Amino acid sequence: MNSQIRLATIIGTTSWGTTLGILLAKQGIETKLIARSKEEEYILNSSKENSARLPGRSFPSTLSSSSDLIRSIENSDLIVIACPSNNYRENIQSIANAQIKQTTVFVSATKGLEKNTGKRMSQLFSEEFKGRFDSNFSVLSGPNLATEIADGKPASTVVASNPIEVAELVQQVFNSNNFRVYTNTDLMGVELGGTLKNIVAIGAGLIDGIGLGNNAKSAFISRAIAEISRLGMAAGAELITFAGLACLGDVLATCYSQLSRNRFVGEQLGKGKQIDEILETLGQVAEGVDTTHAALILAKNLGIEMPITEQTSKVLRGEIGAEDALENLMSRTPRSEDPFRTSQE
Repeated sequence: MNSQIRLATIIGTTSWGTTLGILLAKQGIETKLIARSKEEEYILNSSKENSARLPGRSFPSTLSSSSDLIRSIENSDLIVIACPSNNYRENIQSIANAQIKQTTVFVSATKGLEKNTGKRMSQLFSEEFKGRFDSNFSVLSGPNLATEIADGKPASTVVASNPIEVAELVQQVFNSNNFRVYTNTDLMGVELGGTLKNIVAIGAGLIDGIGLGNNAKSAFISRAIAEISRLGMAAGAELITFAGLACLGDVLATCYSQLSRNRFVGEQLGKGKQIDEILETLGQVAEGVDTTHAALILAKNLGIEMPITEQTSKVLRGEIGAEDALENLMSRTPRSEDPFRTSQE
C-alpha cells in the first residue's frame, strides 16, 4: 500500500463505485462507501455487500459504509467520485466547502457530460471547487465492466492527470495482479473517450436489436470512433488517446458485452421498445442516453458535424425508428474514408 493513502472515500453507491471500493479495500486501504441515508448505511454494513447494485460480491474487512459524507471526506487521503453524471455537480457542491486536506487526491470515475451544457465532469469539478484542487484531480477510465472486475477477472484501465505525478500515485494505489493501471497526461482525451463511447455502444446495440449482423456493426463502430475522435480533437484532446484503453478498449467492451447497459438500451430500442420502458427495466443509469444529447451541444459549440450521434439522438427522443436512422446514415453522400480528418464529413 502506498504510505500516502491510508483512508479513501467513494462517493456513489453505484456498481462501479462499489467495485472501486472493493479494489481499494483489497489493497489494505480503509475505505468508506458513502451511503445516501442512515438506512442505506445500515443495509450495506449489515449485509457486507451492495445487494442492490453488486449482489453476491462481499466487502473486504477494510470496506464499510458511512452516511457521514463530510466527516469521511475531511479525513480522506483519496476521494473517488463514481456517481452518475446527472447528479455529479450536486455531489461536488455538497463537499465544496468542506475542510478537505490540501494533499487529498481526487479520482473521477464518472463517464458522462452534463446534459444541458455539454460540460465534462472535470469542468464541473473545477467550477464548484473554484480551481482549488485542479492539480490534485485525475480521471480513471477504460474497458471496465464492474461485475467482471469485482469477480477478480483481469482488466486494465488508464488514469490521467496533469501533473502526471497524481496519476502515478493513483496507479500505485489501484494497480494489482488482476487490475493493471496505465497512466496518461491527456486528461481531456481520457475523459471524453470514456464518455463518448457510450454513444457508440447505444448505436451498436441498435444494430444488434435490428439484427443487421457483424459487418454492419463493425463498420458502424469504426465510423463512430472516427466521429467521436474528431469531436475530441476539436475540444483539445490528443488523437492517440482515442486508440487506447479509454476509447477503443472501452468501445470494444461495451459494444459487444451482454453486461453493457448502454448496448442493452440500444438493443431494446432496435427491437421497438420505448426508452422510458427500457430504462425502467434496466433500473440503473445508462450514461449514454444523456451523453448523446449533451455531445450534440458540445459539437455545436465546436462546429463539428456528428451524423451518427444526431441519428442516435433522434431515436432516443422517439422522433424516428432505428431502421430509419440506419437508412439515413447509409444514404449519405459517399466520402473519402480518412477516418480522423479534422474537417466535417
